[in-house]
Amino acid sequence: MVRPEIKAFFDPTTFTISYVIHDGAGGPCAIIDPVLDFDPKAARISTLSAQSIIDFVKEKNLCVEWILETHAHADHLSAAYWIKQQIGGKIAIGEGITGVQAHFAKLFNLGADFVADGSQFDHLFAAGERFNIGSLVAEVLFTPGHTPACVSYRIEDAVFVGDTLFMPDYGTARADFPGGDAHALYESIQHILSLPAETRLFMCHDYLPGGREPKWETTVAEQREHNLMIHAGVSEEEFVSARKDKDAKLAAPVLILPSLQVNIRAGQLPEPEDNGVQYLKLPLNQLGKRR
Repeated sequence: MVRPEIKAFFDPTTFTISYVIHDGAGGPCAIIDPVLDFDPKAARISTLSAQSIIDFVKEKNLCVEWILETHAHADHLSAAYWIKQQIGGKIAIGEGITGVQAHFAKLFNLGADFVADGSQFDHLFAAGERFNIGSLVAEVLFTPGHTPACVSYRIEDAVFVGDTLFMPDYGTARADFPGGDAHALYESIQHILSLPAETRLFMCHDYLPGGREPKWETTVAEQREHNLMIHAGVSEEEFVSARKDKDAKLAAPVLILPSLQVNIRAGQLPEPEDNGVQYLKLPLNQLGKRR
């Protein structure tokens, strides 16, 4: 087994970790979950985070083959499309994205100009599909629950779990978004935790519990033993009850509305209107009330 080289990029604004995966300088690479910076107070977009990924790719003389999304994120805008424009790569996501697109196309009233068929992405992965990143062998694991379209990417001895799991001292993803399901999340996590104990797991977020430094790498063994919500011995009923109780107290993510209308488009921003300005919509009184 080839051990992939992994470079992580932590965005402190959205607590997101993006990755570049490759098998050595000068070869192909994949980028996972890149962040497009967005200032919600000024509605201003910038590319500082994405540029740091591009700078690394160029420094290592890598060729981007894939820009991989684990799901349509609700907490940050995707930089996938912008990165593709700069240095190439195929944007890919799980085929379940079409259901997410259909739901949010209605919410944002996107009309006939938006087709919820996944064609905004270059490739839609099927469950169990395999692909290569140079000499690295990757497999797509369907891991729904946080959203119905979540996937994880198993690349040799490493699995990039998206929002399915967090570091052991924080627990798991929420399951109250449209199409989310705590039972499905439990099953998805059990699938991940059935992998060999030494399998490395890489998180998409770390919220720095207790004010500690950011962490994003753990193992199946550590999650089985120490995850505070779903360690070994926690039943499905116990997990679902705890997850639902916790989700009922969570506020909507700050960037959920701008993020989703961009991310279901594979990171493409809306076309400019007749005044040359691009607009994002804010549907009023449509998100569920939170305690």
